[in-house]
Amino acid sequence: MSRDDFFRKELVAELRRVELSMRREEKVEKKIYYLSAAYGITSRTLRYAFTEDYLLADFVLNTSYNGLMERYKRIRSGDATVELQPIHFERIQDGLKMLADAFESGDSILLSLEQILAAMYATTGPGNYLREKGLLKL
Repeated sequence: MSRDDFFRKELVAELRRVELSMRREEKVEKKIYYLSAAYGITSRTLRYAFTEDYLLADFVLNTSYNGLMERYKRIRSGDATVELQPIHFERIQDGLKMLADAFESGDSILLSLEQILAAMYATTGPGNYLREKGLLKL
């Protein structure tokens, strides 16, 4: 097995673990915590077997984690204008599964990353507003 194949397989396995852990968890803060492992593995992977896809996945996963964490902190401080809903996490979890499948098969990762990013964006003020207007669908 080549070095690149080894790191790709490790990436896929970890993304699947993260997705499963998030699905099993009921607490929002733990779901967000598990999501941090997704960008953790992409960050490690791109250091040893760099591709633009690994870099793009790392950027989207890191951005999504930070966006969810920001919303969670706002909610805890009393800002209830945008709620974290189960659908947000369902779409992120589905996106993680799609991402693992895409890396495993060599298919495009774009749709999976779009789904993850759109779900996170829906937790922001502008994203939630677009969702309320029916322009952003989850």
